[in-house]
Amino acid sequence: MKAIVVLNCGSGSVHASRAETVRVTAAFEAAGLAPTVQAVPASQIQEAARAAARSDADAVVFGGGDGTVSTGAAALVDGDKALGVLPLGTFNHFATDLGIPLNLEEAARTIALGHVREVDVGEVNGRPFVNNSSIGLYPEMVRYRDELRRHRGMGKGPAMVRAAREVLRDPPFLRVELRVLDDVTRVRTPFVFVGNNPYEMNLFGLGARSALDRGELSVYVARNVRRWGIARLALRALVGRLRQDKEFDALTVPQVEVRTPRRIVRVALDGEVFRTESPLRYRIRPRALRVLAPPPPQP
Repeated sequence: MKAIVVLNCGSGSVHASRAETVRVTAAFEAAGLAPTVQAVPASQIQEAARAAARSDADAVVFGGGDGTVSTGAAALVDGDKALGVLPLGTFNHFATDLGIPLNLEEAARTIALGHVREVDVGEVNGRPFVNNSSIGLYPEMVRYRDELRRHRGMGKGPAMVRAAREVLRDPPFLRVELRVLDDVTRVRTPFVFVGNNPYEMNLFGLGARSALDRGELSVYVARNVRRWGIARLALRALVGRLRQDKEFDALTVPQVEVRTPRRIVRVALDGEVFRTESPLRYRIRPRALRVLAPPPPQP
C-alpha cells in the first residue's frame, strides 16, 4: 500500500516537527510500511490534503486532532483513496468512535492492515464534517477562548475552561427556525447541535457514537429554555435522562435546514469555527468516506 502521511505541526518549532516526523516514520516502518511523511503548518493542511488526493497514493493519513482529520477528510469524500487516522490531538473523537487505537504505534499497525470501512459524512452549506456542527454556545466559547489566547497568552485548555465559565454565565439565545421537509419548528434556544449519526447521552457514553453508517443526522436542540435551564439540562445529561426532558428535542433525519434572523452565522465544525450565511442546510452523505479502521464489532 502506497501512503502519504500529513502531520499537523501546529505552531511547533522546526526541531519538534522533525522529531515528530522521525517518530511517525519509525512507527510505520515497524508496521511494515514506508510512507511519505510530511509535516505542515495547520494553515496548509487543506492544500496538502488536496495535493495528496490528486496523487497516486492508495491512502492518505492525517496526524493531528479532529480538526485536522476533518480537513483531510473533506478532500477525500466520494473519492477512491482511503483515509488513515493518527490520533495525535487532545480528544480524537472520530478515531475513538471508529475504534482506532490512540497509541501511535498501534494506530500505524491498524492502517497497515488495510481494512477499509465506508462511513457517513455530514455536510453544512457544502462543507463536510466527520463529527458534528453547532451554533450558539460552543462557537461563542471558541471565540472567547481564542481572544484569551491571543490577548493574554493563555494555554488552550485553561482558556477554554475560562471561556466556558464566562459564556455560561451569560449564554447566547438564538431564535431559529428548523425545517425538516414540510415541518417547521420555531424555537428560542442557546444551541442547535447537529451530529454525523446519533450520539449517546448518558453518564458513561456522553458524546460517543455506536455507528457511523446509519445514514442519519442527529439534531439536538434545547427548546425555549431559560438561562437557569441550561444547568438543569446538563445535569439530566449526566444521569442519562436528557432525552426525556420536555425542553429538549432530539431527532434523527437525513437533512435539516436551520434558519436564523442574522444573515451571517458563526458555526462550529469539528471543533473549528467559521462564518457562513443563513440558512444552514445540513445533509448526510451516506458511506461517502473510506477509512482505514478496525472492523466494526459484531452484534
